[in-house]
Amino acid sequence: MFELRVVNRNYAKSILTQLRNRNTPQIDFRKGLVRLGRILGLEIIEDLETEPIEVETPLGVIVRGIRIKELDNVIIITVLRAAWPLTEGLIKIFYSAKQGVVAARRVEEKGMHNWEFEVEISYIKTPQILSDSVIIISDVMVATGSTLTNVLRELLKRGRARKYYVASVIATPIAIERLRKLCEELNIDLKMYTISIDPEINTKGYIVPGLGDAGDRAFGS
Repeated sequence: MFELRVVNRNYAKSILTQLRNRNTPQIDFRKGLVRLGRILGLEIIEDLETEPIEVETPLGVIVRGIRIKELDNVIIITVLRAAWPLTEGLIKIFYSAKQGVVAARRVEEKGMHNWEFEVEISYIKTPQILSDSVIIISDVMVATGSTLTNVLRELLKRGRARKYYVASVIATPIAIERLRKLCEELNIDLKMYTISIDPEINTKGYIVPGLGDAGDRAFGS
């Protein structure tokens, strides 16, 4: 089952506006991605299971509270390279998470066909994926969904997790529909959290209005 959640917070919208601005300096662009990663992390953690516990305060009073049961089972997978700052923000929330990386690129020289690119995955390294794992894929721009669908297929070769999440800044209707169909095909539950759904993809596969090339803007071309 696929589920989409758009983070409709004014703070997130203001950061996104700064990221869209072509005049935003590189360091401020990276910092903005970190902040959005933290916001996305706070949204995702609300979806994890909790259990009641009791603790004793320094005054000797017993109070009831909660513990987030799945917090120790989180694995964050970073799609290189633009997502590093986004992951930095996620880690501020999921501080005990294990981490993995995927180096994937769209083979743009072969062009886009039917709103899809061929994707080349040159490196993938993940912790062991167990049946109780909670996978969060960190990917800034989900344009056609080509990269993300390939990443999901590769991850499933390494084990089937309990839950799958995507933390993104911008997605498109084309990518969303592609992910929805993939979830039905693979029989997985995936929740996608994003700050904005932008309406278009241009002939080069860039999201419009988008952010431009997020990797180049965060780290230099």
